[in-house]
Amino acid sequence: MPAPSLAPERSFERSIIEGEIAPSPNQKPVVREGKLLNVPRHRINWTTSSFLIGTAFLTLTAVPLYIWSFGLDWFQVGLFCAMFATTGFSISLGYHRLFSHIAFQASWPVRLFTLVFGAGAFENSVLMWSSEHRRHHKHVDHDDDPYDISKGFFYAHIGWLLFKMSPQPPYDNVPDLKRDRLVMWQHRYIQWIAVVVAFILPAFIGWLWNGGAGALGGFLLAGVARVTVLQHCTFLINSACHTLGRQPYSDRCSARDSHLLALFTFGEGYHNYHHEFQHDYRNGVKPWEFDPTKWIIWTLSKVGLTANLRRVAADKIRAAQSARF
Repeated sequence: MPAPSLAPERSFERSIIEGEIAPSPNQKPVVREGKLLNVPRHRINWTTSSFLIGTAFLTLTAVPLYIWSFGLDWFQVGLFCAMFATTGFSISLGYHRLFSHIAFQASWPVRLFTLVFGAGAFENSVLMWSSEHRRHHKHVDHDDDPYDISKGFFYAHIGWLLFKMSPQPPYDNVPDLKRDRLVMWQHRYIQWIAVVVAFILPAFIGWLWNGGAGALGGFLLAGVARVTVLQHCTFLINSACHTLGRQPYSDRCSARDSHLLALFTFGEGYHNYHHEFQHDYRNGVKPWEFDPTKWIIWTLSKVGLTANLRRVAADKIRAAQSARF
């Protein structure tokens, strides 16, 4: 008696598609699902993909053309740096450490500032950002991790945004944020706030400085280029900080510490420490580690704008290091 075949049965529809048998006259035609880059088209997140690709394209084409045509003055450089800092710290201090991890408490001016300028990073609302980030920590390196590094560097960096391979989960892991009126206000009007802060504000400031040419420069440099650079700095935490660097505190997941990436991400590069002690308001725990977000949180606490800064005990940190070596 011959051994049973281990190959899965081929469907009738698949056999027709591959031309192995011809459909009968009464058989309904089988329509192939359209694909792009081997991904079903209905899985492509067209809005997000268009924005990410469009801003990157303008950064690589329109920005150099503007600089060639109008030059680059100190004001435009300063405006780029100011917008980069305000929106970037709003992500690291606000979206990440305050709202996602509740690593400290903040007064309403700090919360409002980070919600408004965090929207200008064009990384969606804090409600969605925090929900995805909390799922990342809960399911790190597994299928339910939104930016699972085991699916590849590109997927963890940007592919998970370009292609939605599964439906958006409900916001069932952020009940605390759903009770926050400021958070829900930002969530309802996120696109309007983002456009005003990211593009209209720098264009207006540029216009005040140098008329139409200044407005165009503000839009392209402090707006489009700054959004593109800042987003990819954030994305590097999801991709490079799960690929490159050291693991001095734990090897239970792929997260790694990188002094280099900390320089471009406001101190977020100490990702191995963060995954081991996620509720600590510090990422760079050593005195020599570059973590300006930690320094700002501490400084704000001295003037009463932040409080209840959560810290992991030093002996617990040493124990984690000792267990590794």
